[in-house]
Amino acid sequence: MKKFSGKYTAVVALLLCLVYLGYRIYDSRSYAAMLRETTLNAIAPPVSIISPKPVSATESITLPGTIQGWYEATTYARVTGYVKMWHKKYGDWVKKGDILAEISTPDLDAEYRQAVKSLESQRARYRLAEVTAQRWRALRPNHAVSEQAITVKEQELRAQAAVVEAAHHQVMNIEAFIGFKTILAPFDGVVIQRNINVGDLISKQGTLHTPNAKTNLYTVAVIDKLRLFIKVPAYFGSFLTPGLTADVTVPQLPNRHWTAKFLTVSRGFDVATRTATSVFTIDNEDRALWPGSYAIVHLTAPVDRPAVVIPTSALVYEKDEALQAAVLTEDNRVHLKPITVSNLMDSSVEVSAGLSTSDRLIDNPPHTLLEGDQVRIVTPRPGYLMTPKEPEEKSPSKDLTITQNGHNGDHGRLTALSTPEPAK
Repeated sequence: MKKFSGKYTAVVALLLCLVYLGYRIYDSRSYAAMLRETTLNAIAPPVSIISPKPVSATESITLPGTIQGWYEATTYARVTGYVKMWHKKYGDWVKKGDILAEISTPDLDAEYRQAVKSLESQRARYRLAEVTAQRWRALRPNHAVSEQAITVKEQELRAQAAVVEAAHHQVMNIEAFIGFKTILAPFDGVVIQRNINVGDLISKQGTLHTPNAKTNLYTVAVIDKLRLFIKVPAYFGSFLTPGLTADVTVPQLPNRHWTAKFLTVSRGFDVATRTATSVFTIDNEDRALWPGSYAIVHLTAPVDRPAVVIPTSALVYEKDEALQAAVLTEDNRVHLKPITVSNLMDSSVEVSAGLSTSDRLIDNPPHTLLEGDQVRIVTPRPGYLMTPKEPEEKSPSKDLTITQNGHNGDHGRLTALSTPEPAK
């Protein structure tokens, strides 16, 4: 029994020695691997590389728009009176010259009658002046009256003729206003607005409901063809050329699309918004679109400019230096190249000078990298955070703020954060 116990103890001791020896070997190798990785990182830090992407062959933008009738005429009162009757309601189709409404104007009618009587009176005075002048001329051969008296009567005749002419024009003027008692449709179209009812008191200044504001009586629009008005940003203005089309949708008909054709542009920017008013036309033969609709306009235009797109995480900023990007040379050394940013986007920037699609660009370059440093290229693992999270406390020297000044005070701003130094 004692002999068996001694053998068992020896085996256990041998196993423990082997386990300890294996542990020491594993620990040594792990330490050597860690030391090697640390040394390599210190000598050649690992980096991931990306390639700048060429800009898209087209430029797209989505803008809000307003749809209006090809013609829209708002009719206002030219005379004061009461609405006698309206003949067209909302949505009625009308022809040019159709009666929309009638206005009762008793005071204008009385003024017209007075003007007519005044004209008759002035004509009677003219006839009297004419007869008087003729009789005084008849006395000239006998020298019964002086030439001065004859001249006075002749000029009184001419003055009375002018008074008759003025009274006649006064009657014509009132007759013209009487014509405004009937509201007529200016062209073929549809009634899209009616703001009157029978009995309303209307005038040039407004209606009974809005006495202090000018209110139109009717609005008639042509909707077989529509105009689309949009405000186009300054950078997209150069793409507005004849032949450009836009895809249009409206919220009330989300599954339908219309093609709008470019008509004209204001060729001047609003100094407050830096946008230009552009007009497109829409064929609306089925009359599905209505004036006043809000439209979602998708514009796509071809572009031809030598530029590339890189993520903002690849930007490098050094104090008192221009914006840079870290590019690898053929021997995997860092070269900081100055770049020119032409367009700022959400998570990327457009670079117009300094980079090409063949460059090997370091993504998330550590802030410790310097010009000429040797680096080691690695492939990011799945889940690798390509753009590091913003640190809770940022050092002012590690922030990048670029202000691009344009004409008339245009400003663009881009902010990029430096990459934290990789943990050792």
